[in-house]
Amino acid sequence: MSVGKIFKFHNDLDTDQIIASQYLLLPNVDEMKVHAFESLDPDFPNKVRPGDYVVGGENFGCGSSREQAPSVLKALGVQAVVAKSFARIFYRNAINIGLPVIVCKELPDVVQTGDEMDLSLSDGVAVTGGVAYTCTKLPEYMQNILSQGGLIASLNKED
Repeated sequence: MSVGKIFKFHNDLDTDQIIASQYLLLPNVDEMKVHAFESLDPDFPNKVRPGDYVVGGENFGCGSSREQAPSVLKALGVQAVVAKSFARIFYRNAINIGLPVIVCKELPDVVQTGDEMDLSLSDGVAVTGGVAYTCTKLPEYMQNILSQGGLIASLNKED
């Protein structure tokens, strides 16, 4: 991973706040992504850059099981979502599409939108403001799934 800017969100952020249900009718993720976080920060899709991070509190991605929620973040170039905890279905959907989701209990309380962070998936360490925070260290098999673009892409490569 590399250094990116943080976009911080609150506890219990639900999938409808990531991508509202009315946009699920759009034909593809590229058309949906311009509406990401529209109710919270309408300018988010214009501000986020490839390599940036989304940081949340507890229960990130709760609500419906829509795969489009992690998909629009990945399509915008978000390199990982870091939160205190994740709703199970969001976590699974993110891994399935190849978006790293990392549990880091302390970091969300000390960062703000605009801070920079460097994240090492293999070491399970996030560094921001000169301080290193211990995060979930993803098992090697999960890192392989992510590096291959997600579960389906990984399974297709096993032929």
